[in-house]
Amino acid sequence: MPSTPASSDLPAPAEAPAEAGLLDALQHQVAVFARRAEQTRLGGVGQVRNSMDRAAYLLLNRLDLEGPMGVKALAGGMGIDSSTVTRQVAPLVDSGLVKRTSHPEDGRAVVLALSPRGLARLEEVRSSRRELMARVTDGWNEGERESFTALLTRFNLSLSELMSAGAEGGADPASEAGPAS
Repeated sequence: MPSTPASSDLPAPAEAPAEAGLLDALQHQVAVFARRAEQTRLGGVGQVRNSMDRAAYLLLNRLDLEGPMGVKALAGGMGIDSSTVTRQVAPLVDSGLVKRTSHPEDGRAVVLALSPRGLARLEEVRSSRRELMARVTDGWNEGERESFTALLTRFNLSLSELMSAGAEGGADPASEAGPAS
C-alpha cells in the first residue's frame, strides 16, 4: 500500500500567479527604495544634505519625542541591543548632541538626554529632510501623501513585528531577504 506523505512533507501552496507577481513587484520596489535611500541617505537638501547618518538621526529623534531614557530603554524602543546603542550614542555624547545625566529617581543610574545643541541640530536636519520629502512628493495631493505615509508606517511596523517574532524563536530573521534598517 503506498504511503501518503505527511502534511509537513507537502510543499507549501503556491501563491496565485497574480499575487506572486504583485509580491515580486513589491519586493523589487522595496529593494529599489532601499538602494535609493542608501545612495541619498535621504539626507535632505542644501548644506545639511547627508550630514547626519541614519543611526544618529533615529537616536536623536527618539530622545526628542520620548524624553530622557536609559540605554536599555532606548535599545528596546528601537529594536536593537544595548551594546549597539552604546556604540552609536558615544559620538553623539562626544560631539555634545546628547548628554548623560543622573536618573531623577535613582542617582546611580544614567539617562541619555538630547542637549540643546542636539535639538538645534535635529531641527536643522528635520527641516532639510522635510524639504526633500516636499520635493519628492511634489505633485502629490495631501491624501496621497497621507496614504503613502500610513502604508509605509504599516509596512515598517509589520516588518518590525516579523523580525521581533524571529528573534523570539519564530521565523529565522537571518533567512529572510528584507531591506536593511
